[in-house]
Amino acid sequence: MTRKFLISLFLAATALSACSMAPHYDRPPAPVASEWPAAAGMGQAQLSGASSAGQPPAADIGWRSIFRSPKLQSLIETALANNRDLRIAVLNIEAARHTYRIQEADLIPSISASGSLTRQRLSESTSGTGQPATTSSYVAGAGLTAYEVDLFGRVRNLGSRAMNQYLATEEGRKAAQTSLVAEVANAYLTYLADSELLQLTEGTLRTRQESFDLIRRSFELGAKSQLDVVQAATLVESARAGLAQYRRQVEQDRNALTLLLGTTIDSELLKPESLASVSVMEVLPAGIPSTVLLDRPDVRQAEYLLKAENANIGAARAAFFPAISLTGSAGFASSSLAGLFSTGPNGIWSFVPQVTMPIFQGGRLLSNLRLANTNRDIALARYEKTVQTAFREVSDELVARATYTAQLNAQQELVRSSEAACTITLARYEHGIDSHFALLDAQRSLYSAQQGEILVHRESLSNLVNLYKVLGGGWK
Repeated sequence: MTRKFLISLFLAATALSACSMAPHYDRPPAPVASEWPAAAGMGQAQLSGASSAGQPPAADIGWRSIFRSPKLQSLIETALANNRDLRIAVLNIEAARHTYRIQEADLIPSISASGSLTRQRLSESTSGTGQPATTSSYVAGAGLTAYEVDLFGRVRNLGSRAMNQYLATEEGRKAAQTSLVAEVANAYLTYLADSELLQLTEGTLRTRQESFDLIRRSFELGAKSQLDVVQAATLVESARAGLAQYRRQVEQDRNALTLLLGTTIDSELLKPESLASVSVMEVLPAGIPSTVLLDRPDVRQAEYLLKAENANIGAARAAFFPAISLTGSAGFASSSLAGLFSTGPNGIWSFVPQVTMPIFQGGRLLSNLRLANTNRDIALARYEKTVQTAFREVSDELVARATYTAQLNAQQELVRSSEAACTITLARYEHGIDSHFALLDAQRSLYSAQQGEILVHRESLSNLVNLYKVLGGGWK
């Protein structure tokens, strides 16, 4: 009897759960142009130089295919395993998953078992026999506890909201991983660039110190003026100040990498190497429309949050309608434990449906619905802003891609010209044709050009890293 009663009650409750009052969801149109700006398009064509036919989207290209340097791959692997921000993002997913499962459980009746024992002593006047007596009562049963029949979809919409929040958290984790991969790559490039600048400054300081020592000896012999000595000293001290600066920056770069990786770094991975040895894939899909942004993890995260708020409107609307809750149980009652489950007149049951109709709530339900609509509008604005930000980021990186190659070539040519000018000026100075000031100026120009080449090279590589990130790649 108990089993049949509970099954019937469960089926009736399930059949009564029906409609949803959430607004129909349609993906909002992207508030950006369908194609990139003209300058960005040129950058994209220059980046690939080939048709996009047969090329996978950037989001489908694994980060190992983009970052091919073994040391950089090892650093990224370590960060993905130990970075605390990424670990927090993963734990947030677990929390969201459990929240969704808790909310989902409300769609299914909760069945619980219970048992009780009651013993009481009756006085002579209340026992009915004229004698004091002690009675026992045993009850055992199973039943539903305040199960809400979801006629208007309130519980179901709350579950949909929790599910979309969970999916948004998962996309947030992907976005965090994308950012982490790019941050590690950029931090490593910065470390290598500063290491190169440090080596360049060390070499420059040695050369200037040797030149200063030679000029000072010449001054002591009366062959050079005191002005020549002072000017040479300015170059030495300038290089020494730069040396201290780059030593500081290299150590800070190490600290930044250690924080990103979340653990100590193998010293072999931090042995300085030239930026030219870093291999980053330069071919990404050409001719991609701006709709590729909709696959970015942060954009998908914003859309799931919009869906969650859309579902919450349905729950707020359903609150205006009657709520039906069911409480029922079936079991056995007996005055003795031994005969509790025996067949006979021991069976008991109860069925308590309850209807709650909101009549006067002081405007609470209406305000709650208006709040739900406002939160949906906020989520919509955030989604559109996320799409617009993504469009701007991709456009900026594509424009930069179109100019960095030309800038790096020009900077390298500037270094070659500065080296030739410095060599010629030195020869003219040694033959008394040019002044020492002209030589100092040529040396300063050469050092500045060499620094500029290293910085532009780093920025060019960082542009490839950022372009891959903003196109939605990096997390697979």
